[in-house]
Parts: sequence; C-alpha cells; structure tokens
Amino acid sequence: MSQAPTVPDEAVHAPLHGALFVIAILFSSYQIWMAAFHPLSSLVIRSIHVGFVLLMIYGLYPPLGGRVAWSRALGWVLGLIGFAFGIYQWVFEAELTQRSGDLTTMDWVVGVVTVALVFDAARRAMGWGLPVICGGFLLYGMFGNHLPSVLAHRGFGLDQIVSTLGFGTEGIYGTPTYVSSTYIFLFILFGSFLEQAGMIRLFTDFALGTVGHTRGGPAKVAVISSGLMGTISGSGVANVVTTGQFTIPLMKRFGYNSAFAGGVEATASMGGQIMPPVMGAVAFIMAETINVPYLEIVKAAVIPAILYFVTAFWMVHLEAGRKGLIGMSKEDCPNPWAAVRERWYLLLPLAGLVVLLFSGYTPLFSGTVGLGLTVILIFGAAVVSGVRSMPLRALFWVLLGFACSGFFKFGVGAFFVLITALVAWTYIRRTGGDARRLAVIALVDGARHALPVAIACALVGVIIGMINLTGVAAELGGHIIAVGENNLFLALVLTMVTCLILGMGIPTIPNYIITSSLAAPVLLKLGVPLIVSHMFVFYFGIMADLTPPVALAAFAAAPIARESGLKISLQAIRVAIAGFIVPFMAVYSPALMLQTGNWVDTVWIVFKALVAIAMWGAGAIGFLFGPLNWVERAWAILSASLLIVALPFTDEAGLALVAAFVVWHRWRVRQA
Repeated sequence: MSQAPTVPDEAVHAPLHGALFVIAILFSSYQIWMAAFHPLSSLVIRSIHVGFVLLMIYGLYPPLGGRVAWSRALGWVLGLIGFAFGIYQWVFEAELTQRSGDLTTMDWVVGVVTVALVFDAARRAMGWGLPVICGGFLLYGMFGNHLPSVLAHRGFGLDQIVSTLGFGTEGIYGTPTYVSSTYIFLFILFGSFLEQAGMIRLFTDFALGTVGHTRGGPAKVAVISSGLMGTISGSGVANVVTTGQFTIPLMKRFGYNSAFAGGVEATASMGGQIMPPVMGAVAFIMAETINVPYLEIVKAAVIPAILYFVTAFWMVHLEAGRKGLIGMSKEDCPNPWAAVRERWYLLLPLAGLVVLLFSGYTPLFSGTVGLGLTVILIFGAAVVSGVRSMPLRALFWVLLGFACSGFFKFGVGAFFVLITALVAWTYIRRTGGDARRLAVIALVDGARHALPVAIACALVGVIIGMINLTGVAAELGGHIIAVGENNLFLALVLTMVTCLILGMGIPTIPNYIITSSLAAPVLLKLGVPLIVSHMFVFYFGIMADLTPPVALAAFAAAPIARESGLKISLQAIRVAIAGFIVPFMAVYSPALMLQTGNWVDTVWIVFKALVAIAMWGAGAIGFLFGPLNWVERAWAILSASLLIVALPFTDEAGLALVAAFVVWHRWRVRQA
C-alpha cells in the first residue's frame, strides 16, 4: 500500500508561510503551556490537540493538492470544522460528561464528522494503508454480528460506536492521543530545538573526529551520528533525511556502493527509536499501555539498543574489509574535542533529561525541563555573544545557572520568566536575531514533524475502541495460543510475521498498538515476561520500516543515495541483522532486558549475543580476517544460530563451533 502523501514532497517540506506559519507557532505554544501547567482536563487537552492537527493537515494537504483556489478554501473550511469540534469538547465538557452515551443531535454531528475527518486527514498525510486497516476494524464493529459464529460479536448500535470513538477516552481521544498530546509532542519539540541549535553538527563532527580515519570510517560516522541523533529525535525517517544528507554522499565518495550506503543510514536511523533516553514515541505509549514507569522501559531497552548499534558498526567494518576501503585522511577529520568545546552546552539539556528520568521524575516533567534548559541556553549564548571578557562570560553563566535552579522552588514557571528576560535582553543589546529566528523555526518545525505521529495516534484509537467494544483480541488471541501453546518459537514467528506484514502499510506506532493489543497478551500467556513481550512486538514494528516491499526508512534514503528503495532495503536487512536476532534471544533469556536473573546471567547472555552477532555478520558479509568461502559462511551462521536457541547444550556446541571456525579461518588466511 502506498505511503505517499497526496501532495508532492516539495510542497510538504517547503517552509511554511502565512496562516500555517502562525498556526504552527500557536500549536507548539499551546502544547508547551499544557505540558508546563496542565490547566485543562486531560480529555480537553487531547481534543484541542487533535483539532490543531486537523487544521494544519487540511492546510498542508488540501484537495487536488491546492492547485486551485476553491480547493485550498475547502481545505481550510474542513480544517476549521475539525478545530471547532475539538473546542466543542471543551465548551460542553460538563454537559457531555453528564449525558455520557446519550447523544444529542449536535453530538451526533460532532462525533460522526470528527471521526470522518480523522480518517480523511490520515489518508492525506500518510496514504491509504492505515485508514484501510482502521476502516476494517470500524466495519467489524458495525457489522461483525453478521459474521460466522467464530468471528461474530453480539452487535452494537451506531450510537454506541459513535459515543465510543468520538467522545470519552476509548476512541480517537484514547491513550495514543494522550501520549501524542503530552510526551511525544514535547520530545519532538525538544529535538527540533536541539537540531536547530546545531546538535547534528556536534554529533557529526564528534563521529568524524573519532572514527572517520579508521577502516570504513565514513560508514561508522553514519552509525554513530545517527545513533546519537536518535537519542533526542526518536524518529527514524526524520534521521534519514537529516543526517543522511551528509553521511550517504560521504560513504559513496569513499567507495561504498549506493545501496549499502543507504542501507547503513536507514538502519542506524531506525535504531534511534530504541535508543534511550528518549527512544521513540512507541516507548511512551508502551509505558502507558502496560502501566509501568518509563524508566523500566529504558532499562529493558538499553542493552538491546547497544547491541543493535554494535551490529551496524561491525557490519560496516566487515564490508570495508571485504572491499578494501580505507578511512578519511586524519588531517581531513575535525578534532572531536574541539567540536565538544565549541558546543558543549548543547549536551547539558540532554544530561539533565537523563538525570531527571533516572531520578524517578515523569517523562513529561523531564521533557519540559529539558526543553526549557535548551531554550535558555540558546538565548543565553546569544546574550553573551560579543562579550570578549572571559571573567564576565563565566560570571554570566554562573548567575544563569543559579537563576535556573529557581525552578526547584517556583516550578517550570521560572523558566518562562527567565526566557522572557533573556529575549528582552537580546533586544536591548541589539543582538540575538539568529537565536530568535532559530526559536521560531524550531516551534514551526516541531509542530509540522508532530503531524504524522499525532494523526496516526488519533486514528488507531478506532482500533482500540473497536477491540475494547467487541472483545476480538481475546478471541483472536485464543486461536494463536492454540497454534503456539506447545511451541513458543512458532508463536514468536507468527507474531513477527504479523508485525512485518502490518508494517507494509502503516508506521511503527499504529503497528505496535495493533500487535500489542492482539499478540502481546498471547506471548504473556505463553510465559514471556510483560515488558519482553511488548518489546518483541515493538522491535519488529521497527524492523518493518527496513523490510521490503514497503520500507519507509529505505525509501526515504533512496533519493539521497540515488538508488532504488528496494535495493537499499535488502542491504539494510543485512546490516540490521541483530534487529531480528536480539528479540528472540530476549524471549528465551529475559536477562538480556534486565527482567530476570542476576548480573552474571546478564553478562553471559550479552557475551553470547556479541559472539552470535560477530559470527552472523561474518557469514552475511562474507569476510572476517579475510574473505570467507561458502562453507565458512555456512559454518559461521550455524554456530551463531546455536547460540541464539536456548536449548540444552546448544551454547556449548555453538561456542565450540565458533572457536573451531576462528582458528581454522585464521590459519587459512595466514596460509593464503
């Protein structure tokens, strides 16, 4: 199914002007205010959030691509209706609560039209894939009582369906929209400000300076810079189109072919969704869905995320060895520590975010503080620009630090006061024009980047609403359990295939929500720990963006690499092989996600995983100390497979085969 928007990409990514520019700033400002002070009820915050999303999407994606005036006018009319119906939930909040389930004529209009607009807006922004799937669930809720007895439900009135989907917190204003209107938007904005402030440049220069001169250095730069950028953005496709503009041409210039260069960037960028501390939007949804602290999700993800990037790094190292590629000249690589000295202050908000998260504060509070610190640092740097006296600069930063500490007593409101004072100071000193422009662009970009995530979260509420209303998850889960109750591996494979197939038509967030509703409870009943079962689904939802035929990350890299998305996707699968291995290892050995056992168990499974990754990579690339023949490649893959399967004596057999392989291959290469 097509993922392409209904308007040309140039129009989508062109700078916003006029009314859309103003609306984007208002949208971001509204979200910041709600995150900082939460003055409205949760349901109202969600409804206005969806209203803003509809207004911006219809402004960006009018009918016929906006080629005629009446088409643009119709788009604005539909967007304003969607926004007004979001406000309706606020104005009549008390009345809607009192007559819950008893719809008036106006309630019918608002409910039906809002659901229809959400479907249409998702189609405009994301293509047909997700609306078709959600439409299937909606039709099941409406007419499923006429299906054969195995699939049939008892039947529900249209008023029940409209009430569930258009009002309350089980439909389009459900948990995904709650997460979108709080955590997700805030962290997208956080990443947008850091990106505008030069974080990409910092990460890229640091990666170039540390590994650019090593064997295959340009590809290792892509892995490191995309991984670091993923810690703040949490968006795979966004990483591809930002860091990929630099890393893909660099890899091609130093000898990697176009498909492999695109595959490396797509793989590394998608890993950002599993890289703590921010991770992707799915991590926040998971924490809310299974009702565990976000810190527990981070702890479970940290080792697999490191293994994922170790795999990508190892793969590009082996490919460079196979092709005899060298790194960049040492003189052409920037000094990594000079880059850190120049932009070290950009790391402070990220460090503060990590400290707050690991101190037990909520992601919403931590993200608000991180965003506030980022803006303060941007305008603080603008205020002292041109001040050459080092003592004065040091004094300024010390005083600014003391002022920031006021939030411990006065809350985040202290940040608003401080930012206002700094902005005013830039006007007084007649400096900081770039900083003010940067902040405005970050607000606009944050709102735009949130649109596809937000509309997907709203639409998948249809699936959640219909699943809760009909109970289809329990019915389908029973059938999967019947198939896999005597074979956990078969159940895991069925779940993996489901995630990958769904990923052909929908992004990671709805993919996770659907499969976690249907498959994760099945794995739980088969004895897989709660977080591990949801992480299994999460990982393969991400891998779907690298898997053909519809691999979003690969196709995002295609125009930069000047290669077909399908070829890039096939190379990405080779590079990201750990993404397919680690989830299975975690199910059989939950210590990999710190869910069971002690530190000895964790060290052992990590060691096994590293050895398996090393062997699997050698077999997939065809190189270790030297080129591998087909017998050695099969030998390496077999030994790696034995380390993954947690059966009696398979570890011993796998390690013995690995040792024999390494000795033999080393001897053969020396002889050659």
